[in-house]
Amino acid sequence: MTISYNWLCDYLPVAIEPERLSKILTSIGLEVEHLEAYESVKGGLKGLVIGEVLECHPHPNADKLKLTKVTIGGAEPLSIVCGASNVAAGQKVIVAVPGTTIYPVKGEPLTLKVAKIRGVESHGMICAEDEIGLGSSHDGILVLPGEAKPGTPAADWFHPYSDYLIEIGLTPNHMDAMSHWGVARDVCAWLSHHENKEYRPKRPSVNAFKADNNSSPVAVSILNTQACGRYSGLTMKGITIREAPQWMKDRLKAIGIRSINNIVDITNFILHELGQPLHAFDLDAVKGRQIVVKNLPEGTPFVTLDEKERKLSAEDLVICNAEDGMAIAGVFGGLHSGINDKTRDIFLESAWFNPTDIRKTSFRHGLRTDAATHFEKGMDISGTVNALKRAALLIKDLAGGEIASEIVDVYPNPAEKEQVSLKYHYLKKLSGKSYHPDTVKGILLSLGFEIIKEGIDDIVVAVPWHKPDIHLPADLVEEIMRIDGLDNIDIPAAITTSPSVEADGSQAGWRGAVAHYLVGQGFNEILTNSITNSAYFSEQELATTVRMINNLTAELNVLRPSLLETGLESIGFNLNRKNGQLRFFEFGKTYHTARVGEYRETNHLCLYLTGMLEEGSWKGKGKEIDFYYVKGLCESIFPMLGLQIPRWEALEHPKLRSGLTLVVEGKTLLELGAVDPALLKRFDCKQAVFFADFRWDSLLELALKRKIEFRELPRQLPVYRDLAMIVDQALPYERVEKAIRGIKLDKLREVKLFDIFESEKLGKGKKSLAVSFTFLDEEKTLTDTEIDGMVGRIMGALEKEVQAEIRK
Repeated sequence: MTISYNWLCDYLPVAIEPERLSKILTSIGLEVEHLEAYESVKGGLKGLVIGEVLECHPHPNADKLKLTKVTIGGAEPLSIVCGASNVAAGQKVIVAVPGTTIYPVKGEPLTLKVAKIRGVESHGMICAEDEIGLGSSHDGILVLPGEAKPGTPAADWFHPYSDYLIEIGLTPNHMDAMSHWGVARDVCAWLSHHENKEYRPKRPSVNAFKADNNSSPVAVSILNTQACGRYSGLTMKGITIREAPQWMKDRLKAIGIRSINNIVDITNFILHELGQPLHAFDLDAVKGRQIVVKNLPEGTPFVTLDEKERKLSAEDLVICNAEDGMAIAGVFGGLHSGINDKTRDIFLESAWFNPTDIRKTSFRHGLRTDAATHFEKGMDISGTVNALKRAALLIKDLAGGEIASEIVDVYPNPAEKEQVSLKYHYLKKLSGKSYHPDTVKGILLSLGFEIIKEGIDDIVVAVPWHKPDIHLPADLVEEIMRIDGLDNIDIPAAITTSPSVEADGSQAGWRGAVAHYLVGQGFNEILTNSITNSAYFSEQELATTVRMINNLTAELNVLRPSLLETGLESIGFNLNRKNGQLRFFEFGKTYHTARVGEYRETNHLCLYLTGMLEEGSWKGKGKEIDFYYVKGLCESIFPMLGLQIPRWEALEHPKLRSGLTLVVEGKTLLELGAVDPALLKRFDCKQAVFFADFRWDSLLELALKRKIEFRELPRQLPVYRDLAMIVDQALPYERVEKAIRGIKLDKLREVKLFDIFESEKLGKGKKSLAVSFTFLDEEKTLTDTEIDGMVGRIMGALEKEVQAEIRK
């Protein structure tokens, strides 16, 4: 939330410098994230002065330049070369003297110095409005009225607005501080407590409010009193739509609000002054002179101010006239009921709407307006009439007209203020500090609480309407502590705590070990958003995808069913910023549902790799990441969990090419492959990306089942044998290894492919595979006869199962 320092000071009884004010705000829980100076005209026109052109003659060396003599109130006039076609003697102009820095609308700031232009020295510059940030025109120099006095600083003539902007990181429970007056109330509470003197914020007076007549009353009825707790309004006639005054436009612009016209600007001004949203209807659109607050049937079409037709939900509250809808209550106005340049009569609305209903409607239609943001946090139901009076007085002052009706105020179910009791021993227990009852009373009174009962060891207060989040004694403790200052809580010399002991820390240990291993292999850990865009997924995937009910944006509307897409967003982001050597890993969850109310979360470990494995150097060429590197990397993770690597199987996957998978007992442990080029193009990835998806839950389940056995290290040495064979070129190595493992030789410990050779000399459609075998008998030394026998069995199996030709 952005607060204007100048605007806030209007409600403070004493002046407080911006830096001290920032510290006060942070200490009371309204954390200041940023404090910066603001200027409506960058540079504030510093160094610019008003001058008068005394002489103007053609430049002897340039047809389009003029030589001028300009006085700025000094003893001697300045010689300035000017290229503007409209410069003439007798004009009052804006002059930038040497040493002045100007800030053009477009381009970088420029510091002037004496310059020689076509052989003539120029001691300054006569400025156009776009060259000093006053406008966008560059048709010629800016000519001022004749009463402008030479030597007057330009800032004194134009009075550019300057301010300090305070960015507050407002927490959801502080709706009472969503306005300048609300912030001033908290600041005064802090001042009263810390300076032992009562300070009260200066509230804008509405004592002058009085209806001029009751010629145009509008009847109001609320059909949904749960969604609309109070509705106030009045009629104004004979107004004139025009620009708002400069002081109001400056304040709104400073906090980021674009000026539209005097009526709209006044409603925005009241919103940020008092925190109460208002809405102005063209009175001619209020058919039957009736306002009906109700819900319309599901699917009712409604055209909003942005000229878009929306289908209303039966849960959307609508402000209607006697015939049809005029606005989505608390969210957005309708196209045909809003004010325009021809509007002369208006009906002004000030209401309280249920926060939950407004939030649902706002997200349902993707309309995140200022009004909706205020309403959904909870409004001060007692403030509707006061805000209406304040707005009516401003409209009379700035737009003319008359108040043509008494205030209509429909409040069907007035509620009693909630009462909360606080015991002083509970306050000490929670805060760690002993507060005097008078201190507690003073703080609560300054915040607007009403004292109902005071006891020896407790106090009972009525909660003000502007604090709808206060329900518990702990809430009162928070209010007291923040006004007193969290920095004032004493830190005890000793803290007693009961340490938490995890029964089995192996799962966290495995995750940490794998993460450290991957970091050692050059990976960076990423954390992507679990909420993503449904457009990434097919209809089949979306059938079991968890959809968001109140999504933040139209693009973030589902919980991810896969980590591939969110990872590719990160890959694409980096590739488009010339960071092409990427190795990412992420521990994350996917989400699925079979039916409403039944959801399943699955933990994954995903790897994303692209670019070079080794960059080229004077020693040799670089090496790109390839499928076999990724496969070997994945295999290295299994022993870290104490698991044997299962047999690889081919994988048919719509988003992966050349895929492989590992499956144990019907459960998928791992899927890997190269990402499909069509999917890469969608994420603007212009180079190959490899993806591996470990089902982390399934891996941990297997790891927890394993039995740890300790065996003596073998006393015998292993024996190695190599075998070369010719097979069909299309034969995968997997079938070769399967044939060898099928013999079930208990002394065969390892089978490893170490060479592939292809040549026409081997025969058409043939290739040579070289395989290494490791044999070991832990009890005795293997004899040549035993080894030859096992190798012979292997050769026979290969000749039979894969029609291999053994090379001698």
